[in-house]
Amino acid sequence: MNSPESGTTQDPSGSSAASLLQVVAIVVVGLLLGLAGSSGGLTLGGVAIFVLCGLLAFVVNWAVFVPSFRAQTEHFFDLTGSLTYASVVIFAVAASWSDTTSDARLRSVLLAVLVLIWAGRLGSFLFARIKRDGRDGRFDELKVDFGKFLMTWTLQGLWVFFTLAAALVAITAGGDEPLGWIGWVGAAVWVVGFAIEVVADRQKSAFRADPANDGRFITTGLWAWSRHPNYFGEITLWAGIAIIAAPTMSGWRWVGLISPVFVLLLLTRVSGIPMLESRAKKRWGDEPEFQAYKKNTPALVLRPPRR
Repeated sequence: MNSPESGTTQDPSGSSAASLLQVVAIVVVGLLLGLAGSSGGLTLGGVAIFVLCGLLAFVVNWAVFVPSFRAQTEHFFDLTGSLTYASVVIFAVAASWSDTTSDARLRSVLLAVLVLIWAGRLGSFLFARIKRDGRDGRFDELKVDFGKFLMTWTLQGLWVFFTLAAALVAITAGGDEPLGWIGWVGAAVWVVGFAIEVVADRQKSAFRADPANDGRFITTGLWAWSRHPNYFGEITLWAGIAIIAAPTMSGWRWVGLISPVFVLLLLTRVSGIPMLESRAKKRWGDEPEFQAYKKNTPALVLRPPRR
């Protein structure tokens, strides 16, 4: 496609081919994680259950990608992410159930319940948001390109697999480690993080629903304690999952700790805070009120507002 602005020529087939190569690379990364995380773990039909979980994460996204591309819609992207979390964790528990002890089952059920609560809440929240807004601008260019759109859905499958890695390692490990006090500490950490995320999302939704706040930024509630309290809650709850899973890890299975690290790096260095901070700077960067808010309010970790 000729670009009059740049004077250069772009080859759509070349772009699509590059995206398809990225799809292959994403799947390979998922396979490597699967091989490491399945070390010494349970199998189903001779195949490591941990690896099957990774494959399922991709398959669910590919299955929804097909009708989504045909309809040129991104409406079911976030909802599919939640469906993927739910499908993978339920499959992991079911596939491992007959080969685990009562102690291992208690940990598995606890992890599955926590993941399902989080996925159900966030998925419904994001789906309602896109139905209300009508579109997600991130997908305007992606959804018309087969390779790029497929790459995006494939990346979501890898995202789910990485995020769930700690929980899946614990569920498919096949050990007999009791849940113990460490597990309950992890559950408490999860509850704190989940509560923060839910409260922050509801406060922001209520703020945006008020016409008087149109085009403004929120500085009340938890948002007076942090510029991104929902992300702090997200990071905290996945740290809680990792704490619950940690007693089951050994050898290569320690790769499961990539889960909270992945969430932390993603939200603080890639698509979370950097993207939103850049957008906020463009909209309100010259306003003294915004400059004061940014100066006095931490980007992530909650801290009482300064007087």
